[in-house]
Amino acid sequence: MKLAAELEPMFTADRIARRVEELGAQIERDYEGKELVLLGVLKGSYIFISDLARAIDLPLSIDFIGLSSYGEATESSGVVKITSDLTRPIERKHVVIVEDIVDTGLTMRYLLDNMATRRPASVKLCTLLHKPSRARTRIPIDYLGFEIEDRFVVGYGLDANDKYRNVPFIGVLRHG
Repeated sequence: MKLAAELEPMFTADRIARRVEELGAQIERDYEGKELVLLGVLKGSYIFISDLARAIDLPLSIDFIGLSSYGEATESSGVVKITSDLTRPIERKHVVIVEDIVDTGLTMRYLLDNMATRRPASVKLCTLLHKPSRARTRIPIDYLGFEIEDRFVVGYGLDANDKYRNVPFIGVLRHG
């Protein structure tokens, strides 16, 4: 893949797949017998939520919410807007928010506060990546794929100006 040559690999596709299977098994154990909704945060989580849903052997539904706090920048502005809302109510349901990366935590704080107003039975967070060094607010992460250093990563759904989402691994742009 030509795009892959532009990246320094951080996590291989195999390593990601193994970790997603582990997260799925943990979520499956935690939600046995409950009505589960996986809520993907667009656009970055779409590959992760697809793989995660297949790793959970329970009846579940999937919905998406679109949020924007970056625009075309590589750092969150802290101003969050909903660009696409849920298609169904989540009242009295167990919700697992599926996010690609928690960086400053500002976007996720907004989303967690917003979801609480919709009266779900519970809300937990599953994120593929977390950059604790960038945190500006404390966010409870219930299911974590990988903790990473402060580097701008792409691939496996994560992008740079809407590019690299289709790369099957997570990497850092090589500076030429």
